[in-house]
Amino acid sequence: MVRGIADTRYGRGIVTTASRRWFGGRDESRRAEAQAAKDAAAAAFYELDSAQRDLRISIETIAAADGSPAGRQAGEGFAALGQRIDQVSHVYIEAVDAHDLDRVDLEASAASRAREELTRARDELVRVKGELDRFAQGLQPLLDKAETQLARVAPARERAKAALLAASDALDAVRAKGMRADDLAARLAALGPELTKLNEGAGRHGVQETVQRADRMLRDAEGVRAEAARLPERAAEIDRRLVSLRTRAQALRNRADRVDPVLSELRRRFSAACWQDLQQVPDEAIRDVARAEDRLLEASRARDEQRWADVGVLIDAVRDSLEATDEAVSAAQDRLTRLEDVARNPQAEVDRTRFAIRDAQRLAMAGRSVPDPRHARPLDESVARVDRALAGLEGRHPDYWAFLLEMQDVREAVNRVVNGIRAERGHG
Repeated sequence: MVRGIADTRYGRGIVTTASRRWFGGRDESRRAEAQAAKDAAAAAFYELDSAQRDLRISIETIAAADGSPAGRQAGEGFAALGQRIDQVSHVYIEAVDAHDLDRVDLEASAASRAREELTRARDELVRVKGELDRFAQGLQPLLDKAETQLARVAPARERAKAALLAASDALDAVRAKGMRADDLAARLAALGPELTKLNEGAGRHGVQETVQRADRMLRDAEGVRAEAARLPERAAEIDRRLVSLRTRAQALRNRADRVDPVLSELRRRFSAACWQDLQQVPDEAIRDVARAEDRLLEASRARDEQRWADVGVLIDAVRDSLEATDEAVSAAQDRLTRLEDVARNPQAEVDRTRFAIRDAQRLAMAGRSVPDPRHARPLDESVARVDRALAGLEGRHPDYWAFLLEMQDVREAVNRVVNGIRAERGHG
């Protein structure tokens, strides 16, 4: 007041001008300080936002590769930090919105309040940024492990895609040779949805699932490629097998026609018990060969239609059927040969069986003065069975076939005793 009175000699307008210059300087200073606080808060906000985005990428990496409790805790910790970041960011934004530092009539007190609020907002942003940095440092071991796991994804995916391409090329190649390969095409097409999931990546499906999917696709595609590459050779092999089976069936039909003379010889020279079980062999053989030839015709049609799986099943069935028929046809001639041999010299069969018994008896007595009853009893019984079988050959029409079967059964019983002794003594 005193100063104002003293300065009245300079006039009212001059006093007003001096007063505005003084307050205007102070306002500009406060405005500059507030602006500096605003810039510092903006820089802190930007740094926090950038750090949060970077850490979010790390968390997503960990989540994709690590399903362990530690990995889940990392995600939960990041979510909790995100809430605090949202809080301090909200405070910062409110402080910025509350103060227009470009306003012409901004007072010094308002600029001071703005500076204080923006400074507090900056300090909170910096504090939370520090928490974020410490949290990120703690995640480094998990992140390193996750990145190592993720490094497996790209090579596995590329290998799977390369296998798919190779399978597709192989399929095109065999089709160019006139082969449909419809089953292989269907198997390859079935991998399409898996390829879509593979391309969606580990971020959506996880590292382990993605790598496993890539490995499965690799194996499946490689299987298709290999089968496509083998298809021409497979077709040629099937053609050879069909020809071979037709020849074998014809040969068996011819051999079946020769079974009747063998049976006539058996009937003429030996008792009924020696050949009755073979009576139906000729008719059954002819019937089975005819059935096999029908299946061969069906297999040929399947071959022409390139139904490879059906061809394989039919060929296996024909082969098994012809083998059974071959054994039945061979049985008649084998029976006649064995009966002729034993009729000429039954003692040879007896000697062979007794030799097996004596060998077993020596083994049973090895290292013992008295045989173990468990071994002696069946061996003694075997001796008695040989004697009874030999005595059964006396008479006008001996059953040589029963005799042969009995000798065979005795040798098998003796062999069981021998195996038991060796097992007990650790000889294997």
